[in-house]
Amino acid sequence: MGEADGPGTGEGRGSAGGAKRRRRRRKRASVPKTDPAAAKKAGGAAAPVVKKTGAADRGAAAAPARAKKRKRASGKRKPTKPRRKAPAVPTKREISAGGVVYRRGDDGIEIVLASRRTRRGQLAWGLAKGGIEDEESMEDAAVREVREETGLFAEIEASLGETRYFYVWENVRIRKTVHFFLMRHTGGDIDDRDDEMEEIRWFPLERALKRAAYRGERDVLIRAAELLR
Repeated sequence: MGEADGPGTGEGRGSAGGAKRRRRRRKRASVPKTDPAAAKKAGGAAAPVVKKTGAADRGAAAAPARAKKRKRASGKRKPTKPRRKAPAVPTKREISAGGVVYRRGDDGIEIVLASRRTRRGQLAWGLAKGGIEDEESMEDAAVREVREETGLFAEIEASLGETRYFYVWENVRIRKTVHFFLMRHTGGDIDDRDDEMEEIRWFPLERALKRAAYRGERDVLIRAAELLR
């Protein structure tokens, strides 16, 4: 009886102790390494906590690097030089008057054109015109300028409107308005003119439209042709 009890009791203690040791190993193995308190309680060493990095943390970490990069980039920029303003050009306004002088002959309508040299030395054909003097009307100025520049006398028949243009003379911007009139030739001599003009010549109407050097005066000649045809 005693022998029977002895071996059975010892075997039972051995089986129970082994079971406890296996349970402790399983318990330690099931403890997450990211939990120091649980690992200590299970009898193991505390494992380092691995912290996950979120987008906000990555942005905060990268902010100093971006700031430093911007600082380096800003240091490379060259200082902007202030733009220099172009010097203002003084402007002057002028008003002139002139005429389209015509005559009717056997070959049809002819128009008188005057030629003068441009600043580049080129010969330009155009209409007689000039400035309006004090206490002078536009019509009187047109008749006078035709007489002085062409040597011809003429009478005003109709208004042909105006033309506008600008040019620069001696560093002054000139804005010019010229009033033109349709004028019928009544007499005079083209040799009796100012030396300002190089040549005075009668042109057939259609040819005069092509020989006029300036677009504004060609438009005036077109209006004159519409009245004469």
